[in-house]
Amino acid sequence: MQTIDHIDAVQRMQDYIESNLSSPITLYDLSRSAGYSPFHCARIFKETTGKAPFEYIRALRLSHAALQLRDEKKKVLDVALDFVFDSHEGFTRAFSKEFGITPYKYKKAPLPIYLFMPYSARDRYLYYLREGASVEKNAVNNTVFVQVIERPERKLILKRGINAKDYFEYCEEVGCDIWGLLCSIKEAMYEPVGMWLPDAFRPPGTSLYAQGVEVPIDYSGVVPEGFDIITLPTCKMMVFQGPPYEDEHFDAAIRDLSETIKLYNPELYGFRWAEDDAPRLQLEPQGYRGYIEARPVRQISTQ
Repeated sequence: MQTIDHIDAVQRMQDYIESNLSSPITLYDLSRSAGYSPFHCARIFKETTGKAPFEYIRALRLSHAALQLRDEKKKVLDVALDFVFDSHEGFTRAFSKEFGITPYKYKKAPLPIYLFMPYSARDRYLYYLREGASVEKNAVNNTVFVQVIERPERKLILKRGINAKDYFEYCEEVGCDIWGLLCSIKEAMYEPVGMWLPDAFRPPGTSLYAQGVEVPIDYSGVVPEGFDIITLPTCKMMVFQGPPYEDEHFDAAIRDLSETIKLYNPELYGFRWAEDDAPRLQLEPQGYRGYIEARPVRQISTQ
């Protein structure tokens, strides 16, 4: 049975792995970071993350290596050595097994691939307890930053569900690995988003909530199997950014900003809601920057 002490220990191991990804990592290193025996660390790590420690480390190294190959002008061997692979051949075998393409071919033509982007142990714990959890509100700073931005005409690569109305239902229905694939799309204009789709952008029998990434209007790259690509028109988006929060308080941060938006009157600032113009967007919750949500608006004519 997992306890909060086990969750904290696994989180410490995850943090250690992230900080030392380019260096050799032993089970003894993880044991020292967690404060438990090596055998106990290996057991609780797999119970919590679904992967054995070295399976997890290898998948994370390969995903970071893929991003280097995609974004940096580095030789395959240099990337292999950066992530503690002993040889070009060993790295190529591992990369090909993980992603179904050799690192050399991926470097030449980066296709969308399923990057390994693990949940933190604490976030996973809160996810499974969310229905009954009592989350303390972070009320240090209640300031909400609001701005209006212009989105050009663009395309959206998205993975639809069937009945999902929010993030949690979407993960239950579609899975939680979609984000890794979206992050691998090199041509992305912005970071991946969760979204609530207007009826005009939803074929019958598809979900209100989906996840996707915006790409240029002239995008002609690969659309992953099972994904759709649609055109989004030029629009204005009103972006709401809440105050920074401790990661364990993400539920409260989302709830508080959602309540703020419900009470917000954009007409006081010359805009009106335009829910049919574009999807409502939800950026990945990250405590250091606050929860961010964007909703489509239209400027009110003064004539």
